[in-house]
Amino acid sequence: MVEPRQLFRCGTDLRQDGDMFSVEALPDDGIHTAVLADWQRLTDAGLPSAGRHASESNRPHVTVAVRDDLVPDAVGRLVELADGLPLTCRVGGAVVFPARDRFVLARPLLVTADLLRFHARAVAVLGAPPEHYAVTAVDRWTPHITLARRMTAEQVGRALAVVGAASVDGLLTGLRLWDAEQKVVTPLR
Repeated sequence: MVEPRQLFRCGTDLRQDGDMFSVEALPDDGIHTAVLADWQRLTDAGLPSAGRHASESNRPHVTVAVRDDLVPDAVGRLVELADGLPLTCRVGGAVVFPARDRFVLARPLLVTADLLRFHARAVAVLGAPPEHYAVTAVDRWTPHITLARRMTAEQVGRALAVVGAASVDGLLTGLRLWDAEQKVVTPLR
C-alpha cells in the first residue's frame, strides 16, 4: 500500500506556479502493446508521435483528471479509488481533437457506465477542475490514449493511414499520479 503522506505536496498553500498534477489510468499489456505499435508506426512514417518522448515516465495512459494542486487527502482517497480497478474497456480506432492551430491524434475508449462512475469518483476526490482543465470535468471528459500531438491537417491525413484501426478489448489495470513540476510519477496501483 502506498503511504500517501510520502508522495506529494498537497494543499493549495503549497502550490507553486507551474504545478500540475494528472491522474492517469494505465491499460493492460494488450492495449499497451497496441498503442506502442501505433507510436512506432507514426515514428517510422516520419510523423509526430508520443513515442518520440524519451522520458522513463512516458507510457500509454488515459488521463482521468488534471489539477493545479491536490486537496490534502487526495492521494489516500485516490489509492482507495484504484482499488476499484481493473475496469473492462474497449479502445477504438482513431479520433482527432482540435488543439489551437494543430490537432491531437488519439485512440478513444468506449464510454461505459463503469468508466464514467470511475471518472466521477476521481472528480469527487479532486474537486471540480479549473476552467483551463475543464475537459476533465464530469460530462466533458472524453477518455482516450494520445498517439500524437501538434499535428498539421496534412499529417493527420497521413497518420490515419498508418495507425491501427481495429478496436482492442482489455482492461484499465493501474492508476498513477504525475507531478509535472517535479517530474515524478507515483504508482497508486
